[in-house]
Amino acid sequence: MVPRMIEQKPDSASETSGQDAQDDVHSFGFESVSGTEKTERVRGVFSSVASKYDVMNDAMSMGVHRLWKNAMMDWLKPRPGMHVLDVAGGTGDIACRILDRASRQQHDGQQTARVTVCDINEAMVGEGRERALNEGRLEGLDWVCGNAESLPVPSCSVDAYTIAFGIRNVTHIDKALQEAYRVVKPGGRFLCLEFSMPESPALQKPYDLYSFEVIPRLGGMIAGDRESYQYLVESIRKFPLPDDFAAMMGDAGLRNVQYRRMTGGLVAMHSGRRI
Repeated sequence: MVPRMIEQKPDSASETSGQDAQDDVHSFGFESVSGTEKTERVRGVFSSVASKYDVMNDAMSMGVHRLWKNAMMDWLKPRPGMHVLDVAGGTGDIACRILDRASRQQHDGQQTARVTVCDINEAMVGEGRERALNEGRLEGLDWVCGNAESLPVPSCSVDAYTIAFGIRNVTHIDKALQEAYRVVKPGGRFLCLEFSMPESPALQKPYDLYSFEVIPRLGGMIAGDRESYQYLVESIRKFPLPDDFAAMMGDAGLRNVQYRRMTGGLVAMHSGRRI
C-alpha cells in the first residue's frame, strides 16, 4: 500500500521515513494501525463473517436494511442495458436488487442489465456466487476479487458504481473515490449507502447502547465472532459525517453531489456524477 506523500520536502531521509509512516496511520475501529495492516485485518473480518453476513444484517437492523436498499434502488433507477459495478458487494445482495429492478422495465428485444460484483474478500465473493447459483441466476452477473483502491476495471466502462456499507472499511477512502470517478463513464453515477450518526442528540445515547452492547453480542451468537462486529460498530464512528464525505466526493472530481439521510440520520446515501 503506497502512502500519500507529503508535498513539503523534509530535511533528512530519516524525517522522510518518519513522516511517511505517520501519514499512513489509519483507524481500525478505535485502534490506529498502518494502512497495510488495516487492509489485511478488514479482509480477515469479512472472511470470518461471510457465511452469516446477510443473516446478521437482518438481525442488526431488525430488517430495516431492506428498506434502505430499496431506497437506494429508487434513487439509482436501474434500467435494461445498464452496466453497474457494485463494489464491496460480495454476497450479491445489491447486485440482485439491481437486476430485479431493471428486469421490471425490460421489454422484448432489450438488452438485460449487467452487474459486475467486486469485493476484496474471496470468501464473500464465494458466498455471493453460491447464492446466485442457488437462486438460478445464471445471466447478468460477473464476479471479481479486487481492491476498491485499485479496481480491475477499465476506465470509463460502467454506467454506475454502487457501494453499500462498504466504503468505511476501505483504507484510503480518497483513492477509492478517485477510482470510482475513473471507471464510470462521463455522465455516469456514483451511489453510496453507508451508516452515519443520529441527527438528534436525544438518539445518541440509545444508539450507542445498542451499537456497543447489543450488536457485538449478536455477532457472537449468530456469526460466532463478537470482535468483528465490535470493529464494525466502531468503524461507523470513524467514518466522515455526510457533509465531509460529500466534500471528499467533490475533491475526487464528482459533481452534482448530494445526499439523503434516512432513519433519523442512522444511514446516509450519497450521489454524484462524472460530468
